[in-house]
Amino acid sequence: MEGKILKDRVVVWKVDEAKDVFERDYFGKIIGERLELALLEAVFLVEKDKLNVKKGGKKLDLDSFKEYCGKIDHRFDLRYAVYRDLRSKELPTRTGFKFGCDFRVYAKGVKPIKRGPKAAHEHTKWVVFSVEEGYKFSFQELSRAVRLAHNIRANMLWAVVSKDSSVKYYSVTFFKP
Repeated sequence: MEGKILKDRVVVWKVDEAKDVFERDYFGKIIGERLELALLEAVFLVEKDKLNVKKGGKKLDLDSFKEYCGKIDHRFDLRYAVYRDLRSKELPTRTGFKFGCDFRVYAKGVKPIKRGPKAAHEHTKWVVFSVEEGYKFSFQELSRAVRLAHNIRANMLWAVVSKDSSVKYYSVTFFKP
């Protein structure tokens, strides 16, 4: 599959080639006759040899592509470590920008692209916030994150990335006595 960089996303113009990646593996979003991938998704697919990325007609190798992504998103390496970890656990993972988090994660076996009414188990299971080891936060920030998750009936996870890019997850839940 071949994609072209359009600033903060990668577009695969041959949607027939990309349907499997979208429908089976839940990468990207089909818009008309193209598949649009977030940079995180595209890097993951490049690492797995499922995608070649071009910028200005020139194919980028993985390191050049990651360097480009780091210029677009200063938190890219941090967020990518979490994204790769979640995907390696075979968890359907989608970006969470419109929800105010880094990622929305679904239980194994759930199809996050399903249209129409969803059963309770088909909704987002976790909202994930990526932070580096030693990150300092206020209780207000933590409270906002927990409330966001609670409002969409999901669990909140802090994904703490260490210096060696390993990830540990911490959950904080809303409790009302």
